[in-house]
Amino acid sequence: MEKKYGNIILIGMPGSGKSTVGVILAKQASKGFIDTDVLIQTREGETLQEIVDNRGHMVLRHIEEEVLLSIDCRHHVISTGGSAPYSSKAMNHLSKGGIVVFLHADLETLRQRICNFDSRGLAKRPDQSFEDLFRERMELYTHYADVTVESSGHSQEQVSAEIISRLNGRQHF
Repeated sequence: MEKKYGNIILIGMPGSGKSTVGVILAKQASKGFIDTDVLIQTREGETLQEIVDNRGHMVLRHIEEEVLLSIDCRHHVISTGGSAPYSSKAMNHLSKGGIVVFLHADLETLRQRICNFDSRGLAKRPDQSFEDLFRERMELYTHYADVTVESSGHSQEQVSAEIISRLNGRQHF
C-alpha cells in the first residue's frame, strides 16, 4: 500500500526520545508537530498519571486509541505515547498517513533516562516491571515499524538527522 500525506509517526518506549526528537525533526523536515500525550492530557484535563491512578491503565489505553483515531493531518511529525501499538486499529489508521519510525533504545539507556517510572503515567499493569513492559512492547514496535532508528548513545539531533537520512528518497516524505 502506498503511503500518503507525508506524516512521520514516531513510536517507541518512554524515554526513547519521541517527544524531543519529534520537535527537532518537525523543524528540520518543515512539518507540523503533534504530541499525542499532550492531546490526551488536554482532552481529559488530567495528566497521564492521574488517568492511570484514578481510572486505570486500560482506560488510558482506550482514551489513547480514541485520540489516535481522531488524528487527520498531513505533513506532520506525530509523537505517540509508548502504548500506541497496543491498538492495531489506531496504528493502521496512522500508518495510512505516513511512515512509522520506531525509535529503539536499549533497556539500560531507558533505565538511565526514566527516573520517574512509577509516576510517569505509563499504561501498564500495576504489577508489571519496566523490564517486562520493555519485552512486551518490543514485539509490537517492530511489527508496526517501517523504519527502525537506534536512539541509544545518540543525541536527539543525531537521531533526527538519521531519520531524515533514512526517509530521504521515499515517496511522499
